[in-house]
Amino acid sequence: MTDSTDLPIFSLHRGTQPLLISIPHLGTRIADDIAATMTSAAMRVDDCDWHLDRLYAFAKRLGASILIPAYARYVIDLNRPPDGANLYPGQDTTGLLPVDTFDKEPLYQPGREPDEAEMARRRELYWKPYHAALVDELAALKARHGKVLLWEAHSIRSHVPRFFEGRLPDFNFGTSGGATAAAGLAEALADIVTKHGGYTAVANGRFKGGYITRHYGVPASGIHAVQLELSQITYMEERMPYAYDDALAAKVEPLLETLVKTALGRVASN
Repeated sequence: MTDSTDLPIFSLHRGTQPLLISIPHLGTRIADDIAATMTSAAMRVDDCDWHLDRLYAFAKRLGASILIPAYARYVIDLNRPPDGANLYPGQDTTGLLPVDTFDKEPLYQPGREPDEAEMARRRELYWKPYHAALVDELAALKARHGKVLLWEAHSIRSHVPRFFEGRLPDFNFGTSGGATAAAGLAEALADIVTKHGGYTAVANGRFKGGYITRHYGVPASGIHAVQLELSQITYMEERMPYAYDDALAAKVEPLLETLVKTALGRVASN
């Protein structure tokens, strides 16, 4: 699927195992017509889930399917409901078409914020194709294997006062309180991290899973979904230029692989 400039909307690597890794906030591209309405802050794409394709490089070796968007969450947030409903009622969040950064810097020039028509246009052009690919790949994997693990890969700065106090735990597993995956899976994954000893972890804490996890994770139908919100301090520099830290990443990547393998095994035996 491509946009009006014939550039890909997303990339999909098809694997051999009942595992789909979705990285919906990895994109950094902003179309020229949208960029023309935005501020210089938007061009930094600060709130990208930086380098997760690199950190999850082991996934192809495991036989995972991997779905990655090209466009930034500032264009449209693929992990929000299509109607823009707040997934965390009573808490501050960014929306389907974010209008500010996590630090509340405006993303749009005064008076040039997107209206309902622009929201509908971007939903058709960017949101729907990604979700159609997600639906199709989940269906294909389920038809082939009977059960599927959807692993939602995310990352965020360790300190974002807008969303949480203090430092975020390193590993934040979300299954919407246990509704989107095998019973106790999020807690079991958090326990693995805790026993590892090098990182902190929590199950269904501040981040319980976004739209993709909650919408597609239906264990009774054979699709189990887990979101991991990984603190970026564990593998990269959290300030510009947001550099990948090879030494840190080399420590966390084997643990990530263990977690994904464990979740896949639990789903297969559930």
